[in-house]
Amino acid sequence: MKTVLNVIWLIFSGLWMAIGYAVAGLICLVLIITIPWGLACFRIAAYALWPFGYRVVQRSGSGLPSGIGNIIWLLVAGIWISLAHVVAAVGFFLTIIGIPFGIAHLKMIPVSLMPLGREIVPTDSAYPSYRW
Repeated sequence: MKTVLNVIWLIFSGLWMAIGYAVAGLICLVLIITIPWGLACFRIAAYALWPFGYRVVQRSGSGLPSGIGNIIWLLVAGIWISLAHVVAAVGFFLTIIGIPFGIAHLKMIPVSLMPLGREIVPTDSAYPSYRW
């Protein structure tokens, strides 16, 4: 079932979201100081391609630098990207068949708001539970 949902997601939303995150990642790689956000954008782009069967967890050992970087990201880009996810989720919620895809968009909001110090892992892995 995850594969079917991921293929439908890829066609209707995932490819466009992944392209947007990849473009943002390329822009962030232009300047040396924004490389951490660029790498985070590429991680999120891969997650945007195939979100069903994965979850976002906090990476252990991420401390003050990740927190400061997340605040900067939140002010510069995080709010706008999260609003795009909310708008897309509302659009999917308007249809019965789109509800799982709306939920997937809402699931991507925390990592789009604060991408540093987060890790995307399979849902069936033996990774520690959420530590928000």
